[in-house]
Amino acid sequence: MEARTAAKDTAAAVSAVGGHFMLDGNTYQRGAELGFQGLDFYTTGRGGVLGDVDADVVAAAFTFFEPGHVRAQWELGCSVLPARQAAAEFGACCAAWAEDRVPDELDAERLSRLLDQAVAGARPACAPIFAAFRALDVPAAPKAHAVHQMNALRELRNGLHGAAVIASGLTPLQAVSLRSPAMAPLFGWPDVTDVDGLAPQWDAAEAATDEAMAHAFEPLTDGERAELVALIGQLHAATQG
Repeated sequence: MEARTAAKDTAAAVSAVGGHFMLDGNTYQRGAELGFQGLDFYTTGRGGVLGDVDADVVAAAFTFFEPGHVRAQWELGCSVLPARQAAAEFGACCAAWAEDRVPDELDAERLSRLLDQAVAGARPACAPIFAAFRALDVPAAPKAHAVHQMNALRELRNGLHGAAVIASGLTPLQAVSLRSPAMAPLFGWPDVTDVDGLAPQWDAAEAATDEAMAHAFEPLTDGERAELVALIGQLHAATQG
């Protein structure tokens, strides 16, 4: 299997599995226990790997979020916990989700070893959260390890996708309005915008993202790529819903 094929065939799973814990009720229950109000835990937990930075740095890394919304949530969250501590707590929620949701029959240890190669070999360009997340300690337990690395790939793809979308000529608001209009308020946008005729630009950005992601799969052999795609597909199927 070619590297670009592996990138394309894992795109949906990487985007979904790495982010499942971010939408899980238990994550926000833990956030409430720590003193967060809701989205401030997401913003500070996800962006906290960047360290004690200005909110505009986080907004730049998030790409698709309205910058004023990011600033409000970031500053609120940082009043609860320092950024890196919030990131550690968010990471612990990722590990807890993995232990609860990854099925025992999945070969998480093998998946982890293959993901390690992809994550270690990836370039950090255009993906600051990926670079910072990759610098964190990886959980030792196979299930948590695998999902941790899936989230690393998710942050890599998010960064590369954001760059591809902006390069296509779409604005962040147009991208959200086109792809996930129901999520616009969650991203801090008060309303969607007209996107008539813009779908081809989105499609081109998706293709460019697959091309940009391919390098992460190049350290693997053809057989290892096929094995990784299959294991990621199994994980995706087992953790949906």
